[in-house]
Amino acid sequence: MSTKRRIDLNCDMGESFGPWRMGTDEQLMPHITSANIACGAHAGDPVVMRHTVRLAKAAGVAIGAHPGFADLQGFGRREMTVDPAEVEASLIAQIGALAAIARAEGVALQHVKPHGALYNMAARERPLADAIARAIAAVDATLILFGLPNSPMLDAGRAAGLRVAAEGFADRAYEPDGALTPRSRAGAVIHDVDAVVGRALRMATDGVVLTPDGREVALSIDTICVHGDTPGAAELARRVHEALRARGADVAPIGRWL
Repeated sequence: MSTKRRIDLNCDMGESFGPWRMGTDEQLMPHITSANIACGAHAGDPVVMRHTVRLAKAAGVAIGAHPGFADLQGFGRREMTVDPAEVEASLIAQIGALAAIARAEGVALQHVKPHGALYNMAARERPLADAIARAIAAVDATLILFGLPNSPMLDAGRAAGLRVAAEGFADRAYEPDGALTPRSRAGAVIHDVDAVVGRALRMATDGVVLTPDGREVALSIDTICVHGDTPGAAELARRVHEALRARGADVAPIGRWL
């Protein structure tokens, strides 16, 4: 890097539910800077939410809400026909619940990142994106909205007076238009660690990502996501973090500099 590049490294986590366990949050925390904590709709529960907030606080990791569709069986990854007003109310409840838990633990939320199908739909549909932005602003207008670069989600956030952060996915394939490849298609999730690290570096340093057929897509980002439910996620996050620092990046919570 010719100049010091600031980048946030985020992870979706807190996605266990009751006795069912998802991910390795304890191992991931030392290697990320922002945690997107499930809010009980697509995953998580109050006990898991509180435990994850405590883990993040102890590790100095910034805390964000990760609300999604109320779809535990589908893990929030099934697209639904929804009324934007219902989505807005649901997100106010979800973000508000995590904000209350964080406040009880002596910390505050930094950001909101919609989950799964809600995220993907809002990246295409402005009315849904507007509902998300209104919900965030209603809870706390200082929160940062994470979203896909050049998408209606970021436009809606700006229109609502929110700070927005463009997000890249190191372990996901992209379409030529910059959309994420649907998980239903082969190759949508990239498991090769070296490939994921290389993609993260290109996103952060060159502002591009390669499609499966080798085409470059411009992708100016502020934060990079590693999914907590990916096998070997902790090692993957460690490798990405170390590679970014080795290139001279300042890897830090986005709330410190955005």
